[in-house]
Amino acid sequence: RGQLKIAAAAAMAARCRLAARFHRVHGANVRLDASRTRATRVQSFAHGLCFSQEPLAPGQVFLVEIEEKEAGWCGHLRVGLTALDPQSLGTVPEYSLPDLVNMGDTWVFAITRSQNRVAPEGTEVPVRGSPWEPFLLIGRLRIPRDTLVGRSRPGRYSHLLDDLYKSNVLPATARRSRIGVLYAPQPDGTADMHILINGEDMGASARRLPAARPLYAVVDVFASTKSVRVIPVEYGFPSLQTLCRLIIQKHVVHRLAIDGLDLPPPLKSFCQHE
Repeated sequence: RGQLKIAAAAAMAARCRLAARFHRVHGANVRLDASRTRATRVQSFAHGLCFSQEPLAPGQVFLVEIEEKEAGWCGHLRVGLTALDPQSLGTVPEYSLPDLVNMGDTWVFAITRSQNRVAPEGTEVPVRGSPWEPFLLIGRLRIPRDTLVGRSRPGRYSHLLDDLYKSNVLPATARRSRIGVLYAPQPDGTADMHILINGEDMGASARRLPAARPLYAVVDVFASTKSVRVIPVEYGFPSLQTLCRLIIQKHVVHRLAIDGLDLPPPLKSFCQHE
């Protein structure tokens, strides 16, 4: 049974590496880099729609990091899932909300400081897990948390961010924040869509998605979000290096204090920056 789990994790990792890029079909104002892992909206505030290269597997996270912001616009990144094949779109809509959603079989939410958390009827929203736990658990899904977490660069004022760093790392819409989307299969054959923000599960943002159909990730590089990069998510056990970093970060006052530790420079950099 253990070998089957290892094989399944390896297969998921291989699939995620291949799928961790954007589809060739995208909005009119989007420019992709040569690797199709970075999407930049080059003008205006709209026509920024992007899709995952491949449909997602159950439990597979499509994760992006906000690389550039643009002042002067209201609104932020929008993410979700669609059962529409991007290749079949005659014209990519100007907006994910409401244009793409109005085409049907699409579920998209705007990323804000207060997120959609939908609890089943008669129950309360579950308590959020500790950011220091190495795995994020969503039903039967077990996802290494470390890659999911966005972190500010240490600098002159980085100690002011350390309370955020320890609780939820960065504000959802900040530069270097990491936003992911996945779907979790349910016993009735449908799926719940979950949005992840810096390693934290926002809960089921949409329910009863058609899990039997291919579901593509939707990323709308909208308004104040100017550029995002796809981050491959590694599945499996956290490395010893990652576990050591979590312990070091947990026991220092703030990340600038890591400079004073008797550690090799590459390890200091790894603990501070990643």
